[in-house]
Amino acid sequence: MVTEGLDPYAWSNGPFDTYSAHTHGYDKVIYVVQGSITFGLPELNQLLTLKAGDRLDLPAGVVHNANVGAEGVVCLEGHT
Repeated sequence: MVTEGLDPYAWSNGPFDTYSAHTHGYDKVIYVVQGSITFGLPELNQLLTLKAGDRLDLPAGVVHNANVGAEGVVCLEGHT
């Protein structure tokens, strides 16, 4: 992530935590380090389940929600 010019930070959530639908005013890059998380993209009618090693590039303004898997999740995130 650093080689892409990102300044990553870590965050985590416990099992089955949820995030309601929202947007951000910046682009996000998320890598799952441990566990799993499912991102919902309601305007696109998509669900994306990410596990350790997966990456999500989320453009600014995209409505999304998230549901953490049974084992929780640890992610690295950077903004562009």
